[in-house]
Amino acid sequence: MVKAFSAIARVFGRKNTLDNILAELFQAGVKSGVTVNWKTALEAAISYRCARVLAEGIAQVPFKLFRDDGKNRFPATDHPLYDLLAISPNERQSSFEFRDTMMMHVVFTGGAFAFINRSGRNGEISELLQYEPGAITVKRNGWDTEYEVVTNSGKKIVVPSRDMWHLRGPSWNGWMGLDGVKLAREAIGLSIAAEEYGALFFRNGSTPSGLLSTDQQLAKEKAAELREAWEESNSGEKRLKTAVLWGGMKWMSLATPNDQAQFLETRKFQIEEVCRALGVNPLRAYYSDKTATYASAEQFFISHVVHDLMPWYVRIEQSANLNLLTKEERKAGYYFKFIANGLMRGSMKDRIAYYKDMVLIHAMKPNEVRELEEMNPYDGGDEFPVLQGQGVARSNEQGSGE
Repeated sequence: MVKAFSAIARVFGRKNTLDNILAELFQAGVKSGVTVNWKTALEAAISYRCARVLAEGIAQVPFKLFRDDGKNRFPATDHPLYDLLAISPNERQSSFEFRDTMMMHVVFTGGAFAFINRSGRNGEISELLQYEPGAITVKRNGWDTEYEVVTNSGKKIVVPSRDMWHLRGPSWNGWMGLDGVKLAREAIGLSIAAEEYGALFFRNGSTPSGLLSTDQQLAKEKAAELREAWEESNSGEKRLKTAVLWGGMKWMSLATPNDQAQFLETRKFQIEEVCRALGVNPLRAYYSDKTATYASAEQFFISHVVHDLMPWYVRIEQSANLNLLTKEERKAGYYFKFIANGLMRGSMKDRIAYYKDMVLIHAMKPNEVRELEEMNPYDGGDEFPVLQGQGVARSNEQGSGE
């Protein structure tokens, strides 16, 4: 019953459905004996750091609406959704804050929710408003879904799928994302338990627990009095004082020494376990013991983008295309895209060599290179250069090497 009341106390005051409360009561406990949910996972250093790596990787790169007209691809700056996703989805959040929060929700609960307000001209999307996952109950209605939302006043409203951007993480049934914290609860729980043990151990002055023994027969009241006197004399600020035993009493430690319990090794291994469960390279969580090394910082960041972030980029891009664009807009060539090139930049020398080759093979124009380096364009930089003898001329026809 104590566990039940503790769980109720943790969720009291938050917007919770009966399902969420029951999940807290009966599913949060793990073999390590600690409670693991999104809140305790946030308070665990390694799971919080892994979530920050993914959330910041999603939020820090530009997320823009493009259009492909069949011949050229260009930012669709004239479309209302361009500013919403690239600059500010509503009056209270920047694009970075919005995407950062969405990703934190997905990592810890399996899904993120944003109300699609279509109050613009001709029913256009005017803003995106986030909800906490705990305020949403997803219900299946045939092949469609609907969302029961608990408002700040406690009122329940039902929002159709057309008006809710439901960003799902990895899923088993296709309409609900898997709860990442629940799936990794044993790894996160052991990490929390090891941290709590270390905190209590050092709080007690690195003095392990134990027992007092004697051959004398002690009455129950006398034994309780002796224990109280011992704890009063050897706890708190007095715990490192010298104890004097009398009457043949002996002290026996019951705790396993930390080196035999492999305390530090356990804490290190749990870092790897949580990183493995949440899909983050341990190096990105500032853990470098017994992990792979890279030939250069450039290769490390390329690996991070390709293996840690790219699956999320594709997932979010396609979800935004499906939920925020109409069929007619997708058919007209509109699509969302993360611009992650900045995360994979190498040294200045490597970038110069790369840009030079890209310009010479007519993959990039000089002004496109200058834009990537935050430099102003120059006249003639929108034309491809062509080799002519020992000098360089510019083609008047874009894309032509003749």
